[in-house]
Amino acid sequence: MPGPEFRPVYHPAGHDAALRAVVQDLRTGRWVSMAQLLAGTSDWALWTQRTQVLAAVAAGSDVVRAWRAEEPHSVAAAVMHARVAVERAVRGHREGHPSTGELWRRAWDACRAAADAAPDDPVPWVCLLALAVLDDQQSMAEHRMRPPGPLLPAGPWGLLAQADKRDPHNREAYHRMLQFLYARRPGPGAGSLSEAVNFVQWAAGSAPPGSALHVLPLYLRVERYRRERGQDRALDLHWVAEDATRDALRALLTWFDHAVPATSSLLDLNHLAHALWGALRFGDAARVFAALGPYYTPQPWAYRTRDPGDRALAEEVFARARGRCLSAAPDG
Repeated sequence: MPGPEFRPVYHPAGHDAALRAVVQDLRTGRWVSMAQLLAGTSDWALWTQRTQVLAAVAAGSDVVRAWRAEEPHSVAAAVMHARVAVERAVRGHREGHPSTGELWRRAWDACRAAADAAPDDPVPWVCLLALAVLDDQQSMAEHRMRPPGPLLPAGPWGLLAQADKRDPHNREAYHRMLQFLYARRPGPGAGSLSEAVNFVQWAAGSAPPGSALHVLPLYLRVERYRRERGQDRALDLHWVAEDATRDALRALLTWFDHAVPATSSLLDLNHLAHALWGALRFGDAARVFAALGPYYTPQPWAYRTRDPGDRALAEEVFARARGRCLSAAPDG
């Protein structure tokens, strides 16, 4: 419930209590609980989500290397090795580190080794899609393959197809593809976001009820706002536009109403709550805020502040939106 004492909580594991415990172990250099958690994770969507969070935590340490030294034949350890290598390469690229090229090559080799070790696992292919973002000029042949439909650009479609074959509509795979389209250098006449718009429509249009891909249009709207907010303050009005409201309600009805919030992406839940709040659908947004509980993610709230780099401001916007929406709920 809203109240002056409420403080939102950011934790990469969110509602996943088992993952939260493992994250704490990782931060102290212990890997056994990670191995045990992954051994008990049989769902590909949850596997993808957990390995992504674990890699982000482990990338700054040698904990996965210690695991591989103790269990050199562990398939899960090989997959986590690829995850960590990709995380380091992506960070190096983002920071302009001079060793990015070497990190990229190591990560690519680790992904191919993981794909051989775990032929049914979508994560090595998701990792290769993450590396494709670094190739903004599409110098590698696998990053400029013919698209599967009209109005789509050449890109790493083979990698997406490999992930899709193993886990249809894998959430992270499609987000990585969207990030690739954001990063690539468009050819003559191509709009900065037009290819992303076509991709999102194509991906969400073929997704079944309950698929997180129905939330993709909300990410695209936030990205457009992020790029243009400094040029036109009137863009705040676009959150209440008819198409913005339609996208938010479609995500509510086709994803949220079919999904299990406790195992859903915190980013997806935050983007949906943000979109419904922005569309003035406070009662609908209250349902999503209730599913979030105390958890939040800085994005997309940070983009509605004067300084997107100030996490405290993002917390304030989230708390204010949450309070407004919960007070509008029938029992608020």
